[in-house]
Amino acid sequence: MPKSRREKPRLREAERHQLEFRSYNLDSLLADDHRARLLWAAVGQLDLSSFYDAIEARGAQPGRPATDPKVLLTLWLYAISEGIGSARHLARLCERDNVYRWICGGLSMNHHTLAEFRTGHGDKLDELMTQLLATLMHQGLVTLRQVSQDGVRVRASAGAGSFRRRATLNKCLKEAKARVRELSRQLESDPGAENKREQAAKERAARERQERLTRALAELDELEKQDKAKEPKKKSTRSKKQTTKTNEKKKAKKKERRVSTTDPEARVMKMGDGGWRPSFNLQFAQDTKENFIVGVGVTNVGSDKSQMLPMCAQVLARTGVRPREWLVDGGFVKLAAIHEMEAKGTRVYAPVPKPRDEEDDPYARKPKDTDETWRWRRRMKTESAKRKYRQRGAHAELVNADLRAWRGLQQLPVRGESKVRTVGLWMALTYNLLKWTKLVPMPA
Repeated sequence: MPKSRREKPRLREAERHQLEFRSYNLDSLLADDHRARLLWAAVGQLDLSSFYDAIEARGAQPGRPATDPKVLLTLWLYAISEGIGSARHLARLCERDNVYRWICGGLSMNHHTLAEFRTGHGDKLDELMTQLLATLMHQGLVTLRQVSQDGVRVRASAGAGSFRRRATLNKCLKEAKARVRELSRQLESDPGAENKREQAAKERAARERQERLTRALAELDELEKQDKAKEPKKKSTRSKKQTTKTNEKKKAKKKERRVSTTDPEARVMKMGDGGWRPSFNLQFAQDTKENFIVGVGVTNVGSDKSQMLPMCAQVLARTGVRPREWLVDGGFVKLAAIHEMEAKGTRVYAPVPKPRDEEDDPYARKPKDTDETWRWRRRMKTESAKRKYRQRGAHAELVNADLRAWRGLQQLPVRGESKVRTVGLWMALTYNLLKWTKLVPMPA
């Protein structure tokens, strides 16, 4: 048949004006074994009284009813399990995605409520973490016979170009204060309601910038104090000429400190790819029996050397049990910390640093060794200790990889060390609850 005489193709075309009547309930939208149902059931096993006690709207008292904390908890836990960290994105999903609509159960959500709930309950999340660990220990899923710790550097919510020196910070603060005064004056003189809301939003943003700049200057003061404390004292035995020469070299090398105007507590750290970026150092400790996270910490120091003792103390405070064995990599090796861990009954498994002189025996007793650190050296010489240490990567690195690849721990959505720790607790709770639902049947 000639091409020009071919008939029109039959198509299924879109029809958007046809009336449809659909009958369904939210509970029918999800399968019985859906992850959202399991997380909802797992949250129901926890004691949420601290969240409910803080609600002021009660009985016949005036006030708007509060959103159920169980709904907000499950929303964020499921969102983090999907790698979602934006409150605005989560609010949109609550309108259009059946899973989130099921969790909401007909409740409307806005991003302000979601954002405030995520960052405003760090102490309560910490209590939930402790409560969950107690349950896991009771069920025999956490034993604390062996704990592995590792740090992961996560990109902060600040750009590399946001770091400023003192002179620039003072100038920016002066401009910010002038901007706040100008916006306050405009807000008082403008009678328009709609315009007033816009002006109020601008004033709020200007005040927040002013507060960040004030914190940045305070952080800069603290950093300069630390630098001054680290400066070596002048030795009187040196000649004046030598001292002057040394000081000139130090001044040439010394760089003036800078602090971020976006997140004053963030620090530039070397990342895994070799680049330098504003970051925080999150610390996680895992019980190696089932790989549950038992400790969460955060610091703005790139080194892990001072992080072993605080984490061990946190695990002891949470569980009341001192771990028998502690696995860390070479970045945590500090003789004073190993001495204290060993003295209190926790055996440390960490690689012994290589000596500068290749002929020296790294496992021989050193002048600064105590009996405890020497015991650690001798232990790490044995094949059994080396086999135990090699298990560290299978536990610590697995948790880090899970959080980075699936839970959104590539860049932090919040600013400030306190809020970053809260995000770390959200991650740990999500990870532990998901693992718990796989190991223990949840009630329907």
